[in-house]
Amino acid sequence: MEEALSEQIAKLKGILDKSKRTVFFGGAGTSTESGIPDFRSGDGVFQAIKQFGYEPEVLISHDFFLRHTETFYRYYKKFLLFPNAEPNDAHRALARLEQRGTLTAVITQNIDNLHQKAGSKNVLELHGSVYRNYCMRCHKAYSLDEVLAQDGVPKCSCGGTVKPDVVLYGEGLDERVVGESVRQISRADTLIIGGTSLVVYPAAGLADYFNGDNLVVINISRTSRDAGATLAISAPIGEVLKAAVP
Repeated sequence: MEEALSEQIAKLKGILDKSKRTVFFGGAGTSTESGIPDFRSGDGVFQAIKQFGYEPEVLISHDFFLRHTETFYRYYKKFLLFPNAEPNDAHRALARLEQRGTLTAVITQNIDNLHQKAGSKNVLELHGSVYRNYCMRCHKAYSLDEVLAQDGVPKCSCGGTVKPDVVLYGEGLDERVVGESVRQISRADTLIIGGTSLVVYPAAGLADYFNGDNLVVINISRTSRDAGATLAISAPIGEVLKAAVP
């Protein structure tokens, strides 16, 4: 018979109370409770095909950005930007855990800046952030507000095209961010994998570097790491973390 959710949360609280170095590794499911749809199940995927005639993986690829920049930005601005989203219970709980000195790093596949908005300081963004943008010609930095203020393709004062500092399909991850993520995971005694189905590589492979005592998985659907986990909880991550980190 499966354990009740309350019993699983109590176990998680016990693990976190004893942990000296916890690392959180999260994905899109961490932000769904903030109203940001999962990339694969959200309305944006359906609309990508219906309105633009391309799979979303094509629309947000490096090659597509270079060849069809205007179409890229029409999709990107409409379906991938959520400037009014606010942190949810999961983000706030992780910030509290960091403030207590237990959580050493948040490693995220998300590009929405919500961990930072909640107060987390050491956030490693594997796929970049929509809040950072730069001119491809002169490298001048632009904020998200400045990008949204321009119609169509945002242009730099020098005339160059402004690109979001996000990892598009066909681009490699930032080696510095990956290296620090590996370092944090390999030194952790507890790794929480939350809100990710662990199907996007190479990011999903980072869990291979964990050699600590407790692997915790919190995800609505099953993942490839459930079988070897100390604790696998199938429930909304905000609900779980709010209760485990009061």
